[in-house]
Amino acid sequence: MKIIVLAGGYSNERDVSLSSGAGICRALRERGHQAYLLDAFMGLPYDPDRLDEVFDLPDGGLGIAAGIQVTEPDLDALWASRPGDSVSYLGPNVLELCSMADITFMALHGSLGENGKLQATFDVLGIRYTGPNSLGCALSMDKGVTKEIFKMQGVPTPDGTHLFKKDRDVSLEALGFHLPVVVKPCSGGSSIGVYIVHTDGEYRSAIENSFKKEEEVVIEPFIDGREYACGILDGKALPLVEIVPKDGFFDYANKYQLGGASEICPAQSLSAEQTAQIQAAGEKAFAALRLDVYSRADFIVDNHTGEFYCLEVNSLPGMTSASLLPKAAKAAGYEYGEFCELIIRKSLEIRYAQER
Repeated sequence: MKIIVLAGGYSNERDVSLSSGAGICRALRERGHQAYLLDAFMGLPYDPDRLDEVFDLPDGGLGIAAGIQVTEPDLDALWASRPGDSVSYLGPNVLELCSMADITFMALHGSLGENGKLQATFDVLGIRYTGPNSLGCALSMDKGVTKEIFKMQGVPTPDGTHLFKKDRDVSLEALGFHLPVVVKPCSGGSSIGVYIVHTDGEYRSAIENSFKKEEEVVIEPFIDGREYACGILDGKALPLVEIVPKDGFFDYANKYQLGGASEICPAQSLSAEQTAQIQAAGEKAFAALRLDVYSRADFIVDNHTGEFYCLEVNSLPGMTSASLLPKAAKAAGYEYGEFCELIIRKSLEIRYAQER
């Protein structure tokens, strides 16, 4: 198959996305596909009359993946580095190449990749893509909306509220919460902009810093607990992954620096009954958010009460060979390259079967 692996983009998670995309692209090329890694934001300046050559280029575009940095990228510098004066979030020839491919493998994370806008654009243009549909992406990207849906559908989730920038001076007490709390952007991933705060000063600082990134934040009570990831494929839960950060919580640095956390799959610290309950809740969250194909639900189990809560669902989770979802897939019997092909097959079956 001719496959564009679409990664990078204009997002705080672009480095993670490029690493995911590189792994996917290599695996697909090793399995005989004409796969090419394309940065959604930078695009590929190329002769429009010769774009079909791109699928046969010997490097497969892999040179753009330089690895994940410990700190998030400077997006202002990224924008300034792009040639030309286009205001589009898609670079040259992105739509053209995706249209020419048999399918586009969505390896984007954050903002444009997971908020449903690109999926909706592809739907309108008739471009086939992997992963969840536009509605599921939009609902799961907004943590405030996710929480409201979970409460309506009976998915266990922490109490919480959302706060808009215009209401930033409202006290925590007026919101009905007390310290410690978690403050996090309403939309975003890789734990960027997430703060665990224990004092009034930390709270005010977290609010100010969060509103530098977004117009809305979510506030939740802090839960002292153990974290688990529940991958979902075609509505069914994969084995759970237990996450044990080296220090603090599973933030951006711990996620992506070598040795930042231990990831145990299948999870060993839960009983069979607890495991089944969390997996059932993950499947329920997947259905409640109208997701399809695959995703990953993140849970926390309270160390003091044993209660578990779904924190959020990632519509396009990390896909490096060492990421949580591929680890869960491997525990279920799928090697990395096989799992990448399975995602393509499931996407074609679920969304495009009527075309064939």
